[in-house]
Amino acid sequence: MSIVILVANPQPGSRTRLVAEELAAQLAGRSGAAVAPTIELADVAGSLFTFPDASIDALLAQVAAAHVLIVASPTYKATYTGLLKAFVDRYPAGALGGVTAIPLLTIGGPSHALAVEHGLRPLLVELGASTPTAGIAFPAGDVDRRTEIIGTWVDAQWARIAPALDATVVPA
Repeated sequence: MSIVILVANPQPGSRTRLVAEELAAQLAGRSGAAVAPTIELADVAGSLFTFPDASIDALLAQVAAAHVLIVASPTYKATYTGLLKAFVDRYPAGALGGVTAIPLLTIGGPSHALAVEHGLRPLLVELGASTPTAGIAFPAGDVDRRTEIIGTWVDAQWARIAPALDATVVPA
């Protein structure tokens, strides 16, 4: 089983990445799944509009082969970043069939909390991904509490995500 992290923050090494990697680590710790190296779209931004591009094609293939995909972006204009949009626009509809995705947005405040369900989740569903868990609207200002906050989320959502990781559901 593999967990792939796709980070769409324009700033490398962001709080968004820290939160996504914490989520992957906690899921891997419960399931024994392998976590692939994080894909930072900021690192390949200069190639996103080059067609064809072998490095982007390889990342697209890696994302599509994930058992569990964590798609993480900061909230921009009440939704996800243009980096994410440019990346996923290379997929045809349904291309992520068979992938279980977890939508994760870092948010600046409570007014952005619904963006994960009304913006990012529909994008992933359009691409064919299964999204069985609640999305994560993570307050960016709470990044230092990510272990605790993500742990609470994993406890609440484990029964929904465990089957995608071929893991046993253990009552909390």
